[in-house]
Amino acid sequence: MHTALDKSKALFIRRWGELSGYWGINRTMAELHALLYISADPLCTDDIMAALQISRGNTSMNLRQLVDWGLISRVHRKGDRKEYFTAETDVWEMFQTIVRERRRREVEPIIETIERCRKMVAEGMSQLSDEQRREAEVYQERLASMDDFLSTVNSLLNMLLGLGRDGIQQLRTMLEVAGHGADRA
Repeated sequence: MHTALDKSKALFIRRWGELSGYWGINRTMAELHALLYISADPLCTDDIMAALQISRGNTSMNLRQLVDWGLISRVHRKGDRKEYFTAETDVWEMFQTIVRERRRREVEPIIETIERCRKMVAEGMSQLSDEQRREAEVYQERLASMDDFLSTVNSLLNMLLGLGRDGIQQLRTMLEVAGHGADRA
């Protein structure tokens, strides 16, 4: 018989898995992370496999990736040869880790690519015909616009991370006050 706690845990794990695409990981990895996050005690690979009904290979691969991200840690129990895992439970630390990884894996590479593309075109402009030059100018404008947007997002992420937990709470309060003021206007 499944208790309300079991049903609630299953729902949380499933929903966390559904959010996986928003933070750049696969569903199984997110479900595994959710399971470890809500577990009172560290879990071994066998416990995880049983709880999520996934293969050993899938479990091992996703555990390795979560360790690489810094979202979970290996834990050893004295007298036990099994490896156990536990999740970071500080939500602010999780947020920082996810933002840093997403930025490193996604935002920074596209900014670098855009800069490289702009430089390539700028260096080759003298070899283009008038029509190609017009096309290159439009291309450069669009890349500049995208670069500006992504650089702004990157700066905002840096500012959010720099604010820290207390700064985020203060920002939230300020935004809520500003939002209520906008409602009255």
